Amino acid sequence: MSYYPDLHAFIDALDRAGKLVRVTVPVNKDTELMPLVRWQYRGLPESERRAFLFENVTDSRGNQYDMPVGVALLGASREVYALGLQCAPDEITERWIRALDAPVAPVMVATGPVKDIIEKGPTLAEPGNGLDHIPLAISTPGWDPAPFLASPYWVTKDPDTGVRNVGTYRGMIKSPNRIGVLCVPTQHIGIHYRKYRERGQPMQAAVVLGAQPVIGMASVAKLDYGVDEYGVAGGLAGEPIRLVKCETVDLEVPATAEIVLEGVIRT
Repeated sequence: MSYYPDLHAFIDALDRAGKLVRVTVPVNKDTELMPLVRWQYRGLPESERRAFLFENVTDSRGNQYDMPVGVALLGASREVYALGLQCAPDEITERWIRALDAPVAPVMVATGPVKDIIEKGPTLAEPGNGLDHIPLAISTPGWDPAPFLASPYWVTKDPDTGVRNVGTYRGMIKSPNRIGVLCVPTQHIGIHYRKYRERGQPMQAAVVLGAQPVIGMASVAKLDYGVDEYGVAGGLAGEPIRLVKCETVDLEVPATAEIVLEGVIRT
C-alpha cells in the first residue's frame, strides 16, 4: 500500500479506524474549539483519545468559515500517531530508525492540488482577505492575545548551502497579511535568520498548513542541522515526497498541501 497522498486520505483513515470525532454543530474558534479538544487530555485514558475535525467553524465576530479545522490529527495518542505512519504502535521506533538511516529524497513535480487556488497581491492586506479567510483558532482563550498558527511547517533555506529546513514554529497573526514568528537562535530557522541578517537580506519563507502526516512528524523532530526534513519524511513514508516550486519565493512545498503561505521575514 502506498502512503497517504494527502491529508484528506489520512483523515479518512482515522475515521475508518474510529479515531476521529466529526463535529458538525457550530463551534467558535476563538472561545470553544481548542478547549473542547483539550478536555480529552485532562480526563480520558490515552486509548480513548481521538483526533477532531470541526466542520462548522465560526468566530466571535459572527463570521462563518468555509473550511474545516483539524486538531490532534497526529498527537491524540500513540495509536493515532501510528496510523499516520501506517504501522502498529510498537513499530514506531523501528520506522523512525529506518527513516533516519535511509532518508528518501523528495522529487519535484510540475504542479499539484496546492496550486488549485492562488491568491497574491496588495488585496491580501485588506480586512476580510488573506489570513482572515482561514479559521485560525485561539489556542488558549483568555491567555493568547491573538490567533496563532498552531501546527505550521515553516520552510526556509540556508543561504550558504541551499539546504532546506522544515520546522514547526508557532506564529502569531498580526494582520491579514502579517505573521510574527520567534526565530530562536538555537533553532534551525534562527541559524538561517542570523545568516540572512549578516548579509543584510530578508529571509524567504513558506508556511505549510496541512499536509501528509509524515511531514508534520519530521517537522517537529530534533534532527541534525543540515538534514532535509523532506528526506526524512520520505523515509517514514517509504516513498519520495512530491514537491512543487512556490509562486513568489525560491522554496519548495508539498504538492498536495492544503494551504501554503509565502513571504519574507525581515532581518
